[in-house]
Amino acid sequence: MAYATPINTSNALAADGRSLNALKTQSGPEATREAAKQFESLFMREMIKSMREATMKSGLLDGAEGNLANDMYDQQLSVQLSGQPGGLSEAIQRQLTRQMGGSETELSAPSTLSLDRSARTVASNPNATKSSPKGLDDFVQHHRRSAERVAAESGIPANFMLGQAGHETGWGKGEIRQKDGTPAYNLFGIKAGKGWTGKVAEVSTTEYIDGQARKVTAKFRAYDSYEDSFRDYARLINDNPRYEKARTQVHSPQAFANALQKAGYATDPLYAHKLSRAIASTQRVASSASTALPTVNTARTLGGTQA
Repeated sequence: MAYATPINTSNALAADGRSLNALKTQSGPEATREAAKQFESLFMREMIKSMREATMKSGLLDGAEGNLANDMYDQQLSVQLSGQPGGLSEAIQRQLTRQMGGSETELSAPSTLSLDRSARTVASNPNATKSSPKGLDDFVQHHRRSAERVAAESGIPANFMLGQAGHETGWGKGEIRQKDGTPAYNLFGIKAGKGWTGKVAEVSTTEYIDGQARKVTAKFRAYDSYEDSFRDYARLINDNPRYEKARTQVHSPQAFANALQKAGYATDPLYAHKLSRAIASTQRVASSASTALPTVNTARTLGGTQA
């Protein structure tokens, strides 16, 4: 008589359907831990796949057989790399536990497709979710690729966005943080108004009221990554009618900064002067780098969707 062999999901391939089906029938802390590891292993698999695709090939192992071998190796490697102490799986497990409220809930294995976009974003830009480095040069280089991607989508020059992000955060020294000290990923000091439905960080800030600097507590938008911050800033500038004038001034840092101040982006009476200087500093860093950032991006004619 044949007996069913228990499946050890901790050593199974991330794409092994038998291990995933077995996991669905389990419950409790152990099942939650294994589900979190499956999430992490699938995420790691996509990262490894993206890195492999970005690596130059010799051509010796090209072909269906070589691709299959690489795919199987990547799958197993992702399993071996997942579940390490202090890794992503522990954070996922905590989140699953909170969502289930300690109850025994059936777990579904994640889809590789649902993780594909985030995995490729991190693989193509490893600095996407790390804390900003401090200092002009490091700050610009750290966020350069995110700014360039959003510039290509929005038409707002990358240097302009980097300069404003640097000014708002003191080149990484004063970025907005959550109460537990983790980054809010808000590089532009965008506040959470009544229409904002995302995450919020509540911090003390300086506002100019009747020309006087005062400390107040305000709510700011919080994001999942710095690139999300760049993208939300571009959306604000392009879609809000109050910044219509600024959208036509991308040929000049000074004109762009003046337009933002006149539109009420900040209460600091010297904001335009400070911002134009920050953009100029960014341009100097870019011009000295091996790959210069574009000053004006013509991928899109600015104008934005009127809100």
